[in-house]
Amino acid sequence: MSYSDKENINILCAVMLGHGITHAVVCPGSRNAPIVHNLNECTQVKCYPVTDERSAGFFALGMAEQLCEPVAVCVTSGTALLDLAPAVSEARHRHLPLVIISADRAMPYIGQQMGQTIDQPDALSRFTLMDVNLIEPHDDLTHWHCNRLANEAMLAAKRGGPVHINVPYDEPLFNFTVASLPEERIITSVPISVDETALFEVFQPLKSFRRPMVVIGQMAQGTVSCEILDRIKSHVAILVESLGADDGGMPFDEVLPLVEKNADFSPDVVIYMGRTLVSKRIKAYLRGLTDVPMIQVSGDVEVHDTFGHLTQLVNCNPQAALQVLLKLLGSGKENSFASRWNSALDKAKQHFIHLSPDFSQLLAVKLALNSAREFGEPFVLHFSNSQPVRLANLMAHQHVRCNRGVNGIEGTVSAAAGCAAVTDDRVLCVTGDLSFFYDQNALWNTNLRGNLRILLLNNGGGGIFSQLPGLEGSPARDKMIAAGHNTHAEGCCIQHGVEYRAAHGSEDLYSGITWLVQGDSERPRLLEVVTDVAHDSRAWHQASESLTI
Repeated sequence: MSYSDKENINILCAVMLGHGITHAVVCPGSRNAPIVHNLNECTQVKCYPVTDERSAGFFALGMAEQLCEPVAVCVTSGTALLDLAPAVSEARHRHLPLVIISADRAMPYIGQQMGQTIDQPDALSRFTLMDVNLIEPHDDLTHWHCNRLANEAMLAAKRGGPVHINVPYDEPLFNFTVASLPEERIITSVPISVDETALFEVFQPLKSFRRPMVVIGQMAQGTVSCEILDRIKSHVAILVESLGADDGGMPFDEVLPLVEKNADFSPDVVIYMGRTLVSKRIKAYLRGLTDVPMIQVSGDVEVHDTFGHLTQLVNCNPQAALQVLLKLLGSGKENSFASRWNSALDKAKQHFIHLSPDFSQLLAVKLALNSAREFGEPFVLHFSNSQPVRLANLMAHQHVRCNRGVNGIEGTVSAAAGCAAVTDDRVLCVTGDLSFFYDQNALWNTNLRGNLRILLLNNGGGGIFSQLPGLEGSPARDKMIAAGHNTHAEGCCIQHGVEYRAAHGSEDLYSGITWLVQGDSERPRLLEVVTDVAHDSRAWHQASESLTI
């Protein structure tokens, strides 16, 4: 056997075989000849030549309907792809699994009067479940991307419907010099109902692992209970941020530098629940674990290969998954791996609870969170991105909300104001200066009430940029990158009838936090804490560097 020397074609064929594709309808053409050659070389795949693409699409549709499994259709570049549109639209409306594979020229040639060349990516998107473009890989990152997209397309087709995989590559086309297809990662998907028995079958293999870790990203409050996390943490290392835990999570981002080179803290399996993570450090660490199976537990069918090594997608409720894991893993004695992590995380938690920083943003957030906790009535916490949400992960005692889907600076105060408009609970919005001034029109709103409280952390620019190694060497950092400024919020608050105070030192801060959090008011209140970016950075580093486990 010999295969094409086009890496994206070989990745695609290997992933197709891994997902059990056994039937392919192939249409004539030179551009798709390398793909057809590969499919014909695969003994697991039976190829059916059909000349007319319009007929080929429906021919494959009939096969998919009868076999109840995905069938591939491979066409050359140009209008051949468009001739599949009637069959693809029929497949979409009848939920029949077709895998449309179109060969294409390399992107630089599109629109340059080359023969049989049209803009092919997304050409059928009105009728497909997913469209992917498998560019030719040139390094490990683009290889991973190509593999992931091919896996995602196969998983989407298995859900019942057509997908389109566009495969661009440059000439020469006919070098069949590769002896075998690569060993490619296959991401499996397990659709689970509320049936606990089915979940037990899926998670049963986890009993053979000795160092299991569960990582929890952003989730809605109440998605997983504090009780289940407390019970399971003796048997599984739990790493959860304040955006995913009702009790505020653990400061694992500060622990990781102290343990990441210690094999005793390294997991042998990772289960990821929830959506985005704030911590770049944990993402980089888990991406570096090359031979560790990683399982995504999600209530939806989207693939989030956050750590680059996803092997299985389990579609179920995270709480249900944790309950099954507890029953599977919780019958024996305490897991020593989990105990090591618990000890380290508990020490870090206590470190930040008893921390007494100087006047800084760190102190302001610590006091505000403590005051909200002591108030005795429910508080909803909204934090802006960048530095504030990272401060929340150090010290929050309860669930934190954040516009973390895209991580933009816009909309923090507006989202908090919308929340406050439909709840009688107090809403504490903690925001940095750039986020606040970008969103200051949130105060230009007739729906604001006295339950909205805003803690504005103003150190004259994007404070996080002072903590990015190497950026201090750029003369553009402070003014152009960090957007240094001398703006304050008093005028904006006066204009919109928002009660205002400022804190320039510790004494102002202590009294201001009590006024902001616990005082009664019919109008929103804002406390502007004016700090120095260098002091803020120093307080952060001193807090982290003094941590020992």
